[in-house]
Amino acid sequence: MTAPHRLAPGDPAPAFTLTDQDGRAVSLTDYSGRKVIVYFYPAAATPGCTTQACDFRDSLNSFTAEGFAVIGISPDAPAKLQAFAAAEGLTFPLLSDEDHAVAEAYGAWGEKKNYGRTYEGLIRSTVVVNGDGTVDLAQYNVRASGHVAKLRRDLGLD
Repeated sequence: MTAPHRLAPGDPAPAFTLTDQDGRAVSLTDYSGRKVIVYFYPAAATPGCTTQACDFRDSLNSFTAEGFAVIGISPDAPAKLQAFAAAEGLTFPLLSDEDHAVAEAYGAWGEKKNYGRTYEGLIRSTVVVNGDGTVDLAQYNVRASGHVAKLRRDLGLD
């Protein structure tokens, strides 16, 4: 297994078009001219991912007021994302990356270790893309709990 290529500030953000929880195609270019927080999470409706998604939900108004959009991406199918969004009241796009091609392009897919087992999977990551499509901030192996508060501090929003 090889280590993923990680994005860094100043890198161009890889373009993508994925299906959201409502079956609509969503592209990074839809956010041209806006700052967007793209966060990758392993699986909808699991405890850590629910905590993280609800933290983004609870901070969404303040992110929006600061000019940021929020997008969540996971390998889940759109139907699972729709159930997750409905159950948790999530109002931002949740995108389905079932073949994990976008996660790979963003450096959010790679080797993981859990309970002594090594495997490939989604690495909980957040990439902030500015209005011209370049990376402002890239964080990998983030914690589900407390990540949104740390991200707000790192972006100078607190």
